[in-house]
Amino acid sequence: MTFEVYVDDLVFPEAARWHGGELWFSDMHGGAVHRVDGSGTPVEVVRVAQSPAGLGWLPDGRLLVVSMHDRRLLRLEPDGSLVEHADLAGVATWHCNDMVVDAAGRAYVGNFGGDTPVGTPVPPADIALVLPDGTVRVAATGLEFPNGAVVSPDGATFIVAETRSFPPRLTRFDVRDDGTLTGRRTMVDFAREAPDGICLDAAGAVWVASPFTNEVLRVRPDGVIDDRRSTGDQGAYSCALGGPDDRTLFVCVADTWMAEQARQSRSGRILATQVETPAA
Repeated sequence: MTFEVYVDDLVFPEAARWHGGELWFSDMHGGAVHRVDGSGTPVEVVRVAQSPAGLGWLPDGRLLVVSMHDRRLLRLEPDGSLVEHADLAGVATWHCNDMVVDAAGRAYVGNFGGDTPVGTPVPPADIALVLPDGTVRVAATGLEFPNGAVVSPDGATFIVAETRSFPPRLTRFDVRDDGTLTGRRTMVDFAREAPDGICLDAAGAVWVASPFTNEVLRVRPDGVIDDRRSTGDQGAYSCALGGPDDRTLFVCVADTWMAEQARQSRSGRILATQVETPAA
């Protein structure tokens, strides 16, 4: 299946989410959160000075956005003000990145672990659990660059991409009643791929954006990869399922993830393709 260009002329699109009938994303190195309106035009929602990353929503509809470099979770109020929802510095040991928010409004936020070159081991990182009132706890410990994450519709299962583990993998947990994670086990180990952003479909399969192999791939619940789609000469960094029938796969791509190079080239795009199984 081929991709169509859904949005172009972006700096570095990441953290794609389908919400309220629209695609939302963070232009991470562009410093703003956007939504894409019905005409396919990105509309700036809010600017985030320390680089926006993961997105999610509280049950009352307020937007949560990860502020990477100062390790905070921010909340967008109805009056347009951006306020601190939680300080993550007590859990995150380096830049924060992706996030998923469950139906109860509990946010799970990963972080890089440490400032180490790509291809070298990273310090273990904890996943922060932020309760709806802003209380911060540790959800799980000892992950290697916890990145894209999903929660199953019944709230019982949490899946996270460990981008820089050896080998890179998807890891599955059970969710306790208090939101913490237990029963850690590997869903799939990858050979060449490095999983970044992920999304979940109705069959329990995970679509994975793989930036270093320039593709998205579908991993069944049993760990078998049954679909691969090339994004050409651009790395794939995030993906989301949505569209009118929940069968459009949106993929955030760019020539580079390096901030200054990305700002100069503005090669970021969001691609779209149709898939058979709708979103979870």
